[in-house]
Amino acid sequence: MVSSQLHIRLATALDEDSVYDMICDLENKVLNRESFNFVFHHNLAQRNICYLIAEFDGAPVGMGSCHVQPLLHHVCMVAEIQEMFVKEAYRSKEIGKAIIDSLVVFAKSKSALQIEVTSNNLRENAHRFYQKEGFKKSHVKMVRYF
Repeated sequence: MVSSQLHIRLATALDEDSVYDMICDLENKVLNRESFNFVFHHNLAQRNICYLIAEFDGAPVGMGSCHVQPLLHHVCMVAEIQEMFVKEAYRSKEIGKAIIDSLVVFAKSKSALQIEVTSNNLRENAHRFYQKEGFKKSHVKMVRYF
């Protein structure tokens, strides 16, 4: 019997369809594909942005992204997880933890001194997951839509 294998790797342009599907699932809506493609390919080319794919037995089952930037109010480089998703059938299998661990490695490689994540108020399971992974509730995010 072949054992199950988890592999975390950098996303490439070939992952466009898989990432699109995961982000639509994450947001629970169909996103404009042309706009998604523009942002995805633009961000793949940025040195301070990382997109990761989690593969389980060779199939994409999760993804995570991280942006690193210098912030005045922290006076240092700060990493922020922008998107994080694991397909429902693969949750509670340490895949999210593996993605976080890999994003932390990326953040540290860019001299970030901390990593942040914002999660929708409705995603209570995600909040518990992030707290289990060492994140602290410390801020309130407010959004003004245009």
